[in-house]
Amino acid sequence: MKIRLIINEQVATATLYGNATAKDFASLLPLSVTVTDYDMIERVSDLPRKLSLQGAPEGMAPVAGELTHYAPWGNLAIFIQPRSYSRSLVPLGKIDEGLSIVSQHGPYKMRIEHVEP
Repeated sequence: MKIRLIINEQVATATLYGNATAKDFASLLPLSVTVTDYDMIERVSDLPRKLSLQGAPEGMAPVAGELTHYAPWGNLAIFIQPRSYSRSLVPLGKIDEGLSIVSQHGPYKMRIEHVEP
């Protein structure tokens, strides 16, 4: 499933994975969030609720552009740089175009919505 991330009229696009957590995230869309910097390598935002962890891995080592769900906090984390393995991090999708748009320093408002086929 394709989504768009809109920040100050600039658009990044991403593809969500087919796992249960990503499908649960897609059910929240459209969604407006406030994004902040975290640990210089990721941008994070609160979600309205924690997402399904059905079949989720115990953790992952994200690459730049990866959209993830950090289960303990119930938030969205978008990695702008790779990081080593992290427990409780669940893959949601990957940015296809516009990583530089999402990489700007926060806080900023972002709208996430489905891309119509």
